[in-house]
Amino acid sequence: MAERTRLHFDPVAEAERQWRANGWNEAAPGMGVVTSIMRVQQLFMSRVDAVLRPHDLTFARFEVLRLLAFTREGALPLGKIGARLQVHPASVTSAIDRLERQGFVVRVPHPTDGRAILAEITAAGRRVVDEATVDLNDKAFTQLGLSDADLHELVRILREMRHRAGDFDQVGVDPDPLPA
Repeated sequence: MAERTRLHFDPVAEAERQWRANGWNEAAPGMGVVTSIMRVQQLFMSRVDAVLRPHDLTFARFEVLRLLAFTREGALPLGKIGARLQVHPASVTSAIDRLERQGFVVRVPHPTDGRAILAEITAAGRRVVDEATVDLNDKAFTQLGLSDADLHELVRILREMRHRAGDFDQVGVDPDPLPA
């Protein structure tokens, strides 16, 4: 990966200044927020990708394994995985295909629904997701440079934005427990 040049100014602040100079004053703060969040997402993904690369995982595959490891029985229907991770069924199928080739999950018949298939995490999948979680916690999730109060406030604000955008129904409602 090519080393990026660190700028001596904030390009988002400059874009916001340009927005105002062009008469888009009302939209300037929102443009700044959207552009900043998208840039932070790029920075986070770069860091997470670097942490997961030695585990031969992408964040999408990590999320599937972590979700499966959180369940009581280590297995979920593919449709439930997509719903929980809020991704398209084709993305789930692709992730499960790759994880299966890696030996981290197996597909098994649903015990009560003959039409459904479960993805079940293997012992190797549990090992790799546990190791990757330790690395992500140490090298990505606890290295954000914000106070606990700021982190909680940021999560609160982003949760409200996601709720207003229709990402989920109710703020403050506990999720359904992960099934067996």
